Amino acid sequence: MDIQTLGIIGAGQMGNGIAQVCATAGIKIVMCDINATAVQRGIDTVSANLDRLIKKDKLPATEKEPILARIQGTTDLNALTQSDFIVEAATENLELKRNILKDVDGLAKPGTIIATNTSSISITKLASTMSRPQQFVGMHFFNPVPVMALVEVIRGIQTSDETYAATDALARRIGKTPIAVKNSPGFVVNRILVPMINEAVFTLQEGLAKTEEIDSGMQLGANHPIGPLALADLIGLDVCLAVMEVLYREFNDPKYRPAPMLREMVDAGYLGRKTKRGFYTY
Repeated sequence: MDIQTLGIIGAGQMGNGIAQVCATAGIKIVMCDINATAVQRGIDTVSANLDRLIKKDKLPATEKEPILARIQGTTDLNALTQSDFIVEAATENLELKRNILKDVDGLAKPGTIIATNTSSISITKLASTMSRPQQFVGMHFFNPVPVMALVEVIRGIQTSDETYAATDALARRIGKTPIAVKNSPGFVVNRILVPMINEAVFTLQEGLAKTEEIDSGMQLGANHPIGPLALADLIGLDVCLAVMEVLYREFNDPKYRPAPMLREMVDAGYLGRKTKRGFYTY
């Protein structure tokens, strides 16, 4: 499949990261969000990320403007009509994603593959709302997208072999390493990772150790590059909670019960780095 134009729904942390890596690989990008401020913030983030790469001698300065020129920002979903591949990167909310995907399904041209960047929601369930479920797939990037090499390519029960192959090829084209994953709550990485983070929150909640000590314990004792609570702040506590709620609901197993402290922090709006306060202050 020849992917020349890629549409992205969502200009936030994940959306602008996907835009950056795809534009760097030479793909024209149409990045859509609900308001012009969000779109401009996403483009500004890409620009700042490219500046950092230039300072580290990881990107020639002459490449910055061509990369940015490949990214078109818009608030009009209809601008995605000519995209060959569309990635939905909206907030981790089932109904929100369903509504967006229904709209995209109605405007995308025939043959366009539609992917979701969900970190935990069933691909099969999302595909069931669409008229072209065989052209729907999970393409789960990891944060920060420009840095993290992995992409989980998740097949729903309806996903065709052609759709999977095209998505796998796209991931490799933009310099990522894809792994094939069956549809299941949390997929592979978050099925393992987020319950570990949740257990770290329980450990803090029960007063077994302080935040810094828990993180140091996992860094020094398990050779993790970042502690679980600092990682939760990076991911976003709201995202961690959303994943735990999916695991808890879908498996109906108490081992996936979200830590009360995690839920309370989300209720307070302490979501981590993006709100400047989580388990740490920023």
